[in-house]
Amino acid sequence: MKTQYYTSTSLDGFLATEDDSLEWLFPLGNLSNSSYPEFISRVGALAMGSATYEWMARNAETVAAETGSPWPYAQATWVFSSRTLPTIGGADVRFVNGDVRTVHSEMRVVAGDANIWIVGGGDLAGQFHDAGLLDEIIVQIGSATLGKGKPLFPRRVLSPRLRLVSVHQMGTGMAELRYEINKEGA
Repeated sequence: MKTQYYTSTSLDGFLATEDDSLEWLFPLGNLSNSSYPEFISRVGALAMGSATYEWMARNAETVAAETGSPWPYAQATWVFSSRTLPTIGGADVRFVNGDVRTVHSEMRVVAGDANIWIVGGGDLAGQFHDAGLLDEIIVQIGSATLGKGKPLFPRRVLSPRLRLVSVHQMGTGMAELRYEINKEGA
């Protein structure tokens, strides 16, 4: 079982625009032609930041057009937020606040032998990294630049901590990089 940060970023390192839009991403490729179908089949629980969750709630029609459902996850999802957020019909969502270590323990129980996916955002993934819980970063880099926005991973992590294990071209719009987190000597 791994805790994985699986995400997409612009070439200049942003997950979303400064107003949390992901519209830049959709023209770059098709989910079914990526590693996503295999990846999601191995996921037993999700962690999501409030901005990502709110974007999904606001853009339910776009999400449904891309994935076939306004809430495309069958797995239990923990949404980290200090605010009260709206619910999305049919979603197994648990709103939480506080230390990621405590929540990670709950997620492990629910996920069983399956992986935990840190959906986003970058700071939430960074909190899992800081706690020593992140095992892998899988990032799909899109052929677009945003100039500014929400950063991919707002932490300084230097080599040899990140170990590149694979590079895969996905059509003409995306490349996927997989990194293992080297926890020795951390």
